[in-house]
Amino acid sequence: MTTHLAAPAAPAPTSVNAVLRVPPATPEQAAAYFTASLAFHTDVSDVAAALQAAESGTEPGFVLVDTRSTDAWDQGHIPGAVHLPTAQIPQLAGAFLDRDVPVVVHCWGPGCNGATRAAAQLAGLGYQVKEMLGGMEYWIREGFGYETADGTARRDPDPLTAPLAADDCGC
Repeated sequence: MTTHLAAPAAPAPTSVNAVLRVPPATPEQAAAYFTASLAFHTDVSDVAAALQAAESGTEPGFVLVDTRSTDAWDQGHIPGAVHLPTAQIPQLAGAFLDRDVPVVVHCWGPGCNGATRAAAQLAGLGYQVKEMLGGMEYWIREGFGYETADGTARRDPDPLTAPLAADDCGC
């Protein structure tokens, strides 16, 4: 008796790439998610615009909190920010912050989750809080001024992160 083995079937062609392997959310789900995201996050440009308006007498309506270490703060920080390192939030938040004023936290940059940890702690203590996406890295990369032990500093905007010929990105 002769047994013939059939050739294995070729895998079915896939028309879905890695991007669409998990289908997108429905428009309703996406709207809810992205709207919720805006309640938790802001960006460097929006914070800078609010702080700049405050220089003209318009209150920003929030306090900016730098959650980095003292060494990092001394290396450079955003003018007007409050220095409250993440590790000291439980002990010092009440001395520096008002629960009736929203808090915007930042740390080094997108590769650091220190601001996320700080935001979680502050929210747990009863503060309204948002995280500034991009942190100090993008503040500097977008060409906004900062203070150091040697005085104020500013770098030219990085054309990969900020428009060179406009005050904002238009988004």
